[in-house]
Amino acid sequence: MTKHHQPSAHDVARLAGVSQAAVSRAFTPGASISQKTREKVLSAAETLGYRPNLLARSLITGRSGIIGVVVGSTQDAVVAATLDELLARLSEADRHILVFTTREADHADKQVEDLLKYRVDALLLMTANLSPTLAERCREEGIPVIFFNRQFGRSRGFITIEGNNRKGAEAIADHLVEQGYKKIGMMTGHEQSSTSHQREVAFTNHLAKKGIELVATESGHCHRVNAIEAARRLLDRKGRPDAVFCANDHMALAMIEVARWEFGLEIGRELGVAGFDDIEQSSWPSFDLTTYSYPVEDMIGQVCKLLLADPPATKPFRKAFNGELRVRGSTRRS
Repeated sequence: MTKHHQPSAHDVARLAGVSQAAVSRAFTPGASISQKTREKVLSAAETLGYRPNLLARSLITGRSGIIGVVVGSTQDAVVAATLDELLARLSEADRHILVFTTREADHADKQVEDLLKYRVDALLLMTANLSPTLAERCREEGIPVIFFNRQFGRSRGFITIEGNNRKGAEAIADHLVEQGYKKIGMMTGHEQSSTSHQREVAFTNHLAKKGIELVATESGHCHRVNAIEAARRLLDRKGRPDAVFCANDHMALAMIEVARWEFGLEIGRELGVAGFDDIEQSSWPSFDLTTYSYPVEDMIGQVCKLLLADPPATKPFRKAFNGELRVRGSTRRS
């Protein structure tokens, strides 16, 4: 069987009547090349079916144009919205993302090791952390590492872009108290999640300053099935809460469904429910969920600014973005 010949940059240069260096510049964003020469190269490349080998180019330039991303479930509404915004922004700059997923809440060494094999220009970790050994390796190799909406003690030597969990949780606590709720409970997320932990601590401490203690706390583990069970435990107890703050919207939606359909409670008047993140479903009339919204576009804009800098930013710093309380029917008592 005859092996199919893959056209090379040399073939394109010969057909276009230019140098191989001109071919390379034609496919390099921001390179100095006249429009006429670029069009000649692109036309020849299309005729031959030539596609530049980005990985091979990275061996020469030291840049692959690929950003490695580690996330949890891509079915998570917050993760999906963030990835959409990231992809749109980076595509405009001729950059690409390579996404790896992990089920482990705070350890992604295997995924990061695999991403490094693709010579990624930077790493964005949305739901995971690195071991000290791998973190130091990335630092020594000059690979920027950005933690998005997640902060662990070991991430202090890197860049952290996050929403202001403390301010959001405090705003929800203030709102529930202002609405007259007195027996307040909480549904927490993953124990290993820094995001969930920050929200829990801020909410609990802020209520304590007002002389209010949580009447009950259950973990929904940021998963619908677990959240349904946690909701049943909260509502089946003696002296059940008259309001529940859930550490994210997914758990809050499960809370509303259980309260309404299994316990016959009127949401808002008999049971206040608040969430966090303002996912799309939160505004649906069937849920009308009070929640706290993050400026995802602004946060991703900051991430892309750092990633697209030449060279990419590596100096450690932390920036927290304030969001906005979205008051809806799930916490209206009248």
